Amino acid sequence: MITGSGPTLEDYQVTIFLRQKWIDPRLTYSHYPEPYLDLDQSNIQYIWRPDLFFDNEKSAYFHEVTTDNKMLRIFKNGLVLFTVRLTLTLSCPMNLRNFPMDTQMCYMFLESFGYTMTDLSFHWDEEEPVIISKDLVLPQFVLSSKIDTDSCDKLYSSGHFSCISARFVLHREMGFYLIQLYVPSALIVIISWVSFWINMEAAPARVALGITTVLTMTTQSTGARASLPKVSYIKAVDIWMATCLLFVFASLLEYAAVNVTSRQSQGFMKKSIKRSMPIDPEIEASARKKFIARAQQIDTFSRLFFPLSFLVFNILYWVTFKVMLKK
Repeated sequence: MITGSGPTLEDYQVTIFLRQKWIDPRLTYSHYPEPYLDLDQSNIQYIWRPDLFFDNEKSAYFHEVTTDNKMLRIFKNGLVLFTVRLTLTLSCPMNLRNFPMDTQMCYMFLESFGYTMTDLSFHWDEEEPVIISKDLVLPQFVLSSKIDTDSCDKLYSSGHFSCISARFVLHREMGFYLIQLYVPSALIVIISWVSFWINMEAAPARVALGITTVLTMTTQSTGARASLPKVSYIKAVDIWMATCLLFVFASLLEYAAVNVTSRQSQGFMKKSIKRSMPIDPEIEASARKKFIARAQQIDTFSRLFFPLSFLVFNILYWVTFKVMLKK
């Protein structure tokens, strides 16, 4: 019965009641009226037990409060029931490319240490091989109720050893990441678009808004990476954060383009002065209006292009990671 906590990166921890049954003909009895006998803790060590160990275990400990959490029961026909409560930390290599919309599969391998299959063979209980505690709640994952059990016999140079396995399917809950990462970063991107509606002559306001959103997005991206798993490949959340930073940075560059375009009329006038050409006020006003109109067109185009591009990116992003890669 699993009653433990959920996994972290590359490992998970569980508290289990490990129940083993086997028949030992040497322990049959008929001169006691009871259908079974419960052995005292001090007598358990004198009974033969399978040499089971967990192949992917990193650390483990037995529970001893207020007494050793072990039970050994002997039935009349020699059937032995041995139960022990222990907490295990087991390795679980995770593929985090779809993080935080990933589904992980963690295994538990139970294997014989010294007895080969000639002497000992493990089998799961046919009726209820693994029982999950009904009160089990994981902070980041939803544990699938279906636990796959299988045989995984191992062949080593020292012999053929019995092995059984259990597979746990964990679906990550992304509510935390929506609140802490996705929504704030999307709002920062939207705020950066406000500069498209600010007068192009208000350079301090537009530059300050652009730099502030870029720095905020950079800070959030750095803070997010500090709490995320450190792996060498690109994760889904990395694509999101990088794209949001790109949108914010592009909004700042957009004003640079607007500012340069609006000031091209000044460059036109300077060239005329250098050539000692007389400047007609009407021509000067017309040229200024022409370049300012171009700059305004850039702002008008950006008001439509940036939101639509971000919308298309969101559709592709969520469809890819939430629908296509879930199949």
